[in-house]
Amino acid sequence: MPCLGFGVYKVEQEETAPAVRTAIEAGYRLIDTASYYDNEAETGQAIRDVGVSRETLFLTTKVWNTEQGYEETLQAFENSRKKLGVDYVDMYLIHWPDIPYPETWRAMEKLYREGWIRAAGVSNFLVRHLERLKETAEIQPLVNQVEYHPWLTQPELYNYCQKENIQLQAWSPLTRGRKLDDPALVRMSETYGKTPAQIILRWNMQRHVAAVPKSVTPERIRENAAITDFELKQEDVDLITSWNEDMRFGSSPEKFA
Repeated sequence: MPCLGFGVYKVEQEETAPAVRTAIEAGYRLIDTASYYDNEAETGQAIRDVGVSRETLFLTTKVWNTEQGYEETLQAFENSRKKLGVDYVDMYLIHWPDIPYPETWRAMEKLYREGWIRAAGVSNFLVRHLERLKETAEIQPLVNQVEYHPWLTQPELYNYCQKENIQLQAWSPLTRGRKLDDPALVRMSETYGKTPAQIILRWNMQRHVAAVPKSVTPERIRENAAITDFELKQEDVDLITSWNEDMRFGSSPEKFA
């Protein structure tokens, strides 16, 4: 799975295909969508239009809360697969830890064994959700996609996933733009001659956290991908990590049992 991907959360249907095409042309090889985003068909069309071999792309989608359950998940996946217009999905995630996610996971294990999905993971799971899943799962999740950025580092979850070999993946890694003008971040971006967004994404990479930033602006899409030509000093990685304020810009999974 590529460390950096392109997300299409809240991307309008008419904007999805152009944005995905731009992302693939800019070098992104992981595309992240979900049934809830209501743009799977447009995402799939862009993948076909851009002319890149399917085998070179890593495609992720997710099962929504109202689709959870064993039979329901199998049907939800088939719906997503048809909308995407693909023979398989590289990563299928449980979008939120809504009950009955253990039954949902059992369906995902079936999809994995039959080759419909190449890997299975979860999204927005806290440690307690992962521990509960472990009690019945025959296959452990490979990915946990959560809100993660310098102001929400979730150290307990980060350490747990490191220990359990679960890859953390950040959604809203750029705080939906709300902290890109933070003075400390701006100073650091000036020091490195990079944008605030590039500093955050590079920090993610050096913390071994994958990320799926979203944008519909071609210049920003390309800019966000250009993070391999510099490296943050370790003291700066540690400094950025210390900015944590447990600040969420999206929904909290605390409400799920």
